[in-house]
Amino acid sequence: MSRPVDIKTRPQLALQSYLDALLQDATEELLPEPILVLDEVLAVPVVEAEASLDEFQLAVLEEQARDALVVPVVAPVVQAPAPLALVPPVAEVHRPPSITPPPVETDGRPAWAAESFECLLFDVAGLTLAVPLVCLGSIYSLEGQELTPLFGQPEWFLGILPSQAGNLKVLDTARWVMPDRYRDDFRQGLQYVISVQGYEWGLAVHQVSRSLRLDPNEIKWRSHRGQRPWLAGTVIEHMCALLDVAELAELIASGAVKDLPGNKRT
Repeated sequence: MSRPVDIKTRPQLALQSYLDALLQDATEELLPEPILVLDEVLAVPVVEAEASLDEFQLAVLEEQARDALVVPVVAPVVQAPAPLALVPPVAEVHRPPSITPPPVETDGRPAWAAESFECLLFDVAGLTLAVPLVCLGSIYSLEGQELTPLFGQPEWFLGILPSQAGNLKVLDTARWVMPDRYRDDFRQGLQYVISVQGYEWGLAVHQVSRSLRLDPNEIKWRSHRGQRPWLAGTVIEHMCALLDVAELAELIASGAVKDLPGNKRT
């Protein structure tokens, strides 16, 4: 037998069924169609984004292609060599003659010895030399300086000194004035270079002493120069040799240096 239905619950069941139907209808009306509406909403933005992305990528590719065609020209960087430091003189010793000198006298005196003249005393390997100031230019210190050697030069050529007056060709003075007893250690301790007026070379010396005024009668002149034409005479009072720079210059220019003892080319 079937169980009898309680009469009191029938109205409640009918009301519940009615309310469930209304709720279902209301829900279906409020919710949009999920698949159709989602496609319609998302379709346009996706297409537009893809189109915008394609245009952006195309612009980037065109810009890269344009950059590849334009090659920037970069000028090479040329590094100039640093200029050599010019050695300034420590003293100017040139003294022009006060009067026009007469011609050279028959006793072998140079033109600058017609009257009393000033000389500079300097030492070369223990030998004191006197040189008229009219024949000299400037004094340069060799402290902290290195002479630039040149290939194929004789041994009496020490190198180049870059001075403010130009490149000075430095001579080994000791090899000139005492070739017979020259020693290699004479090159040690050279402290100064004295430039010669009118020439692009200078004398390397060990010490610069002082200047003094000499009377021609105080000098024992050499009338016959012989193998040492640069030796003008001897200053007896000061026990020093008087150097004739002009004769030394002519000796160098004439090529007579080949006759110097121990002269070899480096």
